[in-house]
Amino acid sequence: MISTGLPDNPAQLTFAVPKGRILDEALPVMARAGVEPEAAFRDPHSRALAFACLRPDMRLIRVRAFDVATFVAHGAAQAGIVGSDVIEEFDYADLYAPVDLGIGLCRLSVARPAADGAAPEGVSHLRVATKYPNLTRRHFAAAGVQAECVKLNGAMELAPSLGLARQIVDLVSTGRTLAENGLVEAEVILQVSARLIVNRTALKTDPRIAELVNAFRREAEARALEVAA
Repeated sequence: MISTGLPDNPAQLTFAVPKGRILDEALPVMARAGVEPEAAFRDPHSRALAFACLRPDMRLIRVRAFDVATFVAHGAAQAGIVGSDVIEEFDYADLYAPVDLGIGLCRLSVARPAADGAAPEGVSHLRVATKYPNLTRRHFAAAGVQAECVKLNGAMELAPSLGLARQIVDLVSTGRTLAENGLVEAEVILQVSARLIVNRTALKTDPRIAELVNAFRREAEARALEVAA
């Protein structure tokens, strides 16, 4: 039998976290809400994807941000943390996002070459490079434009200069990467922050999920009060 590295315990909760930009901000928030991974989680050389938690009835999995939403929506994980961009892109019916954690702040925006000047008028079709095809199509459709989406998972800023697409839709924080690649931010589609997400069925059937939601909500409210003070 091949070992998955996961404890064989059906009563154990699985909490999914994303690799990348949100995780560093999320870890202290998680710890204050009672979700703290074992020390091995912070080993930069570890290739493991599953980890024990200091809380014995919970394990942690570390996966790509888009996969966090999929694991939780399908019940493979009962809770997790992911950006609101991912939640809106997938729009899973079984996914519930009860707490805005107020971290991982950025925005999903349309960008185009600075040399293009103002947006062209009367355009009915555009080719756009993005890893958010659903949000992109909805955004442009609202303006009466059909967006042909070229799916990329990275290096989005290269698309216009290489003739792959004249515009891109991607996450923007400071705008520095856009500027360094000759692009300007044209429109903001969505303000983004990290959210606690839970599986709806798990929330209804396992009281520990409601307790987890309340713990993260208290932590978020406490931080908001600190900032206001």
